[in-house]
Amino acid sequence: MLELTGLSRRFGGLTVIDDLALRVAQGEIVGILGPNGAGKSTLFNLIGGNLAPNAGRIVYDGRDVTRTRVWDRCRLGIGRTFQIPKPFTHMTVFENVLVAAVHGGRTPVRKAKARVVEVLEQTGLTHRQAVAAGGLTLLDLKRLELAKALALRPRLLLLDEIAGGLSEAECDDLLAMVRDVHAGGVTVVWIEHVVLALRRLAGRIDVLHGGRFIASGPPDAVLADPRVREVYLGA
Repeated sequence: MLELTGLSRRFGGLTVIDDLALRVAQGEIVGILGPNGAGKSTLFNLIGGNLAPNAGRIVYDGRDVTRTRVWDRCRLGIGRTFQIPKPFTHMTVFENVLVAAVHGGRTPVRKAKARVVEVLEQTGLTHRQAVAAGGLTLLDLKRLELAKALALRPRLLLLDEIAGGLSEAECDDLLAMVRDVHAGGVTVVWIEHVVLALRRLAGRIDVLHGGRFIASGPPDAVLADPRVREVYLGA
């Protein structure tokens, strides 16, 4: 579903992503773990098209999208949430998701409205659909981020710290949604600091440090790796 080869990104003299390789098979949930400054958000910006790499290739579903524009990647089926939600605060929840369906998913308005109804039910936001996004709680903002991404009908979903800042019960609600999305055939790549969330859903965790992956494998094995413990946990 996704293959990165020799991917690099520099900001001036600082190399943030360094000759990175990654393969994600269709149907996987792959967790990306790493300390602050490891290059995780930059990696997502490269996959999603918000940034262009200085070197390397990004292949999605057999198609080279290295230079494909961000909105065209959306229309090819790459959906993304952002760590810091940035909805249109003056618009309602329904309108926010409708914008995603129409402009991100290139769906005619009538069909898009039907899709919004489905997505709001899926993400538990039906009762909030008429509320301005600027008045939402953190949990509902996270739900809205997920709803906007799902409105595209993605085949690949990039989750950026969707569990961050939530209580255990709130986290459980979101994990159940992600599990349902994955069960519907969506491949998931997930950046997260809430390690428990990754351990519960990810089939594989890749640990990013210094712009490169230093470990990859089943969650428990990776978290027990001495180098990972030293880099990430300070142990």
